[in-house]
Amino acid sequence: MTEFKKKKQYGQNFLTNVAIPRRIAAESGITSEDGVIEIGPGFGILTKELSAIANNVVAIEIDTELMSILPEKLSDCNNVKIINEDILKIDINDLLTNEFPNRNVCVCANLPYYITTDIVMKLLEGEYGFKTITVMVQKEVAERFCAKPGTDGYGAITASISYYASVKRLFTVKAGSFDPKPKVDSAVIRFDLYDHSPVNPLSKETLFAVIKAAFLQRRKTLLNSLNSYFGDKIPKEELLSIILNCGLKESVRGEELSIIDFSKLSDQIFEYIKK
Repeated sequence: MTEFKKKKQYGQNFLTNVAIPRRIAAESGITSEDGVIEIGPGFGILTKELSAIANNVVAIEIDTELMSILPEKLSDCNNVKIINEDILKIDINDLLTNEFPNRNVCVCANLPYYITTDIVMKLLEGEYGFKTITVMVQKEVAERFCAKPGTDGYGAITASISYYASVKRLFTVKAGSFDPKPKVDSAVIRFDLYDHSPVNPLSKETLFAVIKAAFLQRRKTLLNSLNSYFGDKIPKEELLSIILNCGLKESVRGEELSIIDFSKLSDQIFEYIKK
């Protein structure tokens, strides 16, 4: 480890506490019949644990220097393949077709803090059919991902995630479990992806536009937020009528709405704009 130069641009914080990856693997929902995509294997400490329980593991590593280290670290893991790629650029459909034909696939990762949301949303929005996505993220981000409507952490990202999956916080990981030691603690969370979303909006595009609009200015009421976003298409009095028709109060704010509320709202907005 001392010979390897850690790179700030990749947000590298390597796990050193061997108990953590063992617990991640155990609580990830992975079985011996499943394939696994691991994002950012680092020195392979989690990869080994995944290899022991999964059918096969494909580890995606962006750091070229680690590609000469990982084969030695994982020499006893015959079901692991390492690919030198950026997870944000790789074609996941091709990866699934080539590496996991006719197999359930789970994702596991210790994600760099600075691109956590980008990676999570790529995995969800692509609707690739993953069974579970288990990731270690900054503790505050985990709290936001798991927040419930009406709580401080609930926002547009939380509502959007709830279209694709339920989220469970598994456990906290202290900063001292990493090298280098980050400034904050982390948490491991698991996304259990829906076979069918809890809502079936008339327009997904409108649904996510409504969610975005509702949280553009958190201090505003939902009516004023929607008016700021849709005001050129729908008169304010019509937006109020739509809100009331959905069983919501005039004073309601976006952070109080569940994905079901957002879906009902977006359907009426979509129908109005389509007229």
